[in-house]
Amino acid sequence: MSLLNSDYLFTGEILLYWLYEITNINLLGYITIRAGTSFFVALFLTLVIMPIFIRWATRTSNVQPINEWAPQSHKGKASTPTMGGIVFIGATIVASLLTIKLTNIYALGAVFILFLFSMIGFQDDFAKIKKNQNLAGLKPKTKLMLQIFSALLITVSLYFFANFNTDLYLPLLKNPVAHMGLFAIVFWTLVIISTSNAVNLTDGLDGLATVPSLAALTSFSIIIYITGNINISSYLLMPHFEVGEVAIITSALMGALTGFLWHNCHPAEVFMGDSGSLSIGAFLGYLAIISKNEILLLVIGFIFVIETVSVILQVGSYKLRKKRVFLMAPIHHHFEMKNWAENKIIVRFWIIAILSNLVALISLKIR
Repeated sequence: MSLLNSDYLFTGEILLYWLYEITNINLLGYITIRAGTSFFVALFLTLVIMPIFIRWATRTSNVQPINEWAPQSHKGKASTPTMGGIVFIGATIVASLLTIKLTNIYALGAVFILFLFSMIGFQDDFAKIKKNQNLAGLKPKTKLMLQIFSALLITVSLYFFANFNTDLYLPLLKNPVAHMGLFAIVFWTLVIISTSNAVNLTDGLDGLATVPSLAALTSFSIIIYITGNINISSYLLMPHFEVGEVAIITSALMGALTGFLWHNCHPAEVFMGDSGSLSIGAFLGYLAIISKNEILLLVIGFIFVIETVSVILQVGSYKLRKKRVFLMAPIHHHFEMKNWAENKIIVRFWIIAILSNLVALISLKIR
């Protein structure tokens, strides 16, 4: 099939199209090929830039302030550079803009949400570093308002400009269970904000949030590709929308996170900071929305759910009963207080994340 007559042609709307004009290689038009390209471009950029960033951050003392309430084992991490999220999110955006169809509103929305939430995280990280206090970042109300505003920009655009479907789907069911109408904006905004903060809460140990994020992104890469392909989505009885381009951005973030993990695995040379965790979480929420898997997100992001629920239980119990449920929350700190080795906690959480994502993928066929 000639690329000129193919559904995969983006006739100059992607920055890689000039390669087709020079080489006449039809493969450059396919989402799968461009997704693979974006993965390795983002991986390469992260691996090259991150060591430079780490050296600069160490030299200029842009390091992670440690919460005074954190376990004693964290005191030795006070000299570890933070804000690594700026590097891998930046690499993701660059790789994406080189490979996506620039006229696809869902792809542009994905790039935009990564940028917006990374900027919120950057402001929070920068304030903590300058004041050298972990709790001296953005005020909680200010941070929440910025998240709400950013999420609303995306969800309102989906509703009014993309005219996106507002049906609510449940796992294992092939037909929608409700039509949300204008309420979809509120629901989608809540999904984005809650997921953003859930990943942020999980980012407390070396690599703890990185691998569960990679697992969730892998699942969503598959789901988004299926949702964007009319033949596969029809076969699996899944809803179909023109969101396939977003799989390219998902792949780019996977590549960037893989490069980041090279330096973030225990003992970490750099932390992602809020600039990374907030944007990853918001992006996962966005992927859940455009793939109609807002409820399945609870399984895909099971580790993030556990961490968030542990905080809610801890705070609620202390306010109501003046008693704590856990030795410390989020729950990974509870296990630290029980003298579990950091590596043991991290790897066991990784295993749970991978297993929960396998369950989510298996459920796609059961409808």
